[in-house]
Amino acid sequence: MSFKKFFYKKVNSTNDLAIKKIKTGLTKGIIIADFQKKGRGRFGNKWLSYKGNLFMTIFFEIKKTIQLKKITTLNCKIIKSALIQYFKKSIAIKYPNDLLVNNKKICGILQETAFNKKLKFIIIGIGINLVKNPKIKNYPTTNILKETGLKVKKPNLIKNIEKNYIKNLKLFA
Repeated sequence: MSFKKFFYKKVNSTNDLAIKKIKTGLTKGIIIADFQKKGRGRFGNKWLSYKGNLFMTIFFEIKKTIQLKKITTLNCKIIKSALIQYFKKSIAIKYPNDLLVNNKKICGILQETAFNKKLKFIIIGIGINLVKNPKIKNYPTTNILKETGLKVKKPNLIKNIEKNYIKNLKLFA
């Protein structure tokens, strides 16, 4: 089992595009973009999209009622397990949806739900600072290249994230 992947140069938001795909009847997929014009974080905060970083959304149907806190923790652990191979230091989860290295944000995760024909879907937007990070007042950020000297190959990271979701789908369904 795998997810159908959609690659784009520029989108408004990968999460918004996932919602459109769901409305057309698609039940699972991965949206990947080189750039987001209107990427967003929690509470409608803007997500800054720098060239070379990873912007993706994975979406699929969920059948059981699961607490939002559990979904949030599960998503953080899934992404963390895909990133851990690049770091000698540990990756911390900052509740509710950020991953930190050296107490600096390296990844943000935005979860949303959508409905289509009485089916419920989870939409997980993932932004990972691979080569550049934004400067956020009172919130230190970093990127993988700065922390490790490694240039992560996006296709490999996307494949690892997809494998981790496939392995853990039963926890959502």
